[in-house]
Amino acid sequence: MRLIVVTLKETYKKDIVPKLKEACGIENTMRAPKLSKIVVNMGFGIVDKDAIKSNNENLTLITGQKPIIIKAKKSISNFKLREGMSIGAKVTLRGDRMYEFLDRLINAALPRIRDFRGIPSGSFDGRGNFSLGIKEIEIFPEVDPNGPNTAQGLDITINTSTSEDKEAFELLKLLGMPFSEK
Repeated sequence: MRLIVVTLKETYKKDIVPKLKEACGIENTMRAPKLSKIVVNMGFGIVDKDAIKSNNENLTLITGQKPIIIKAKKSISNFKLREGMSIGAKVTLRGDRMYEFLDRLINAALPRIRDFRGIPSGSFDGRGNFSLGIKEIEIFPEVDPNGPNTAQGLDITINTSTSEDKEAFELLKLLGMPFSEK
C-alpha cells in the first residue's frame, strides 16, 4: 500500500488557484497570486559564541536550511557593538521548503501559542507582503523547549507575487493562515 501525501503546493495548484481567480476576478491562471519567498529572520543581539551556535541550530531545525549570519555594519559604542560582530541570522526559503515551512507554521506551530485567537490581518506592507513576529521559538515542535535560548523570537516575512494587499490576504487565507476576525 502506498501512502499519498498531499502537500500545500499541490493543494495550491488544484484547489486554491481556481478560488483565487474567482475571488479576485482574474481570468488568466498565471496572473493568480502565489508565494514568492519566505524570509525567516532572528536577531539575537550581542551574545557569546555558544548562544550564536545554539540559535543557528534552532533556526536550522525550524527551517530545514542553514542560516546566513548577519554581521553589524557599524560600531556603536553605547551598545558595545563593534563592526563585524554577529548580531543575527536569516534564512530565505523558496520552492518546496517554503511550502513545507508554511504548512508546519500554520498547522503545527501557531496552534501551540497560548491563548491564540488568530493573527492580526493588519501586518501587510501595502505591496502584498505579510510580516509576522513570533515571541518564542519553542512553539515549533522541532525545538527542544528545555534547550538553551528557546526564549528567542523570530520574524517571518511572506512575499507574494501580487502588489495588492487584498489579493495577498485572500491567498494566505485560502492557504490556511488563521487570521483573527477583528
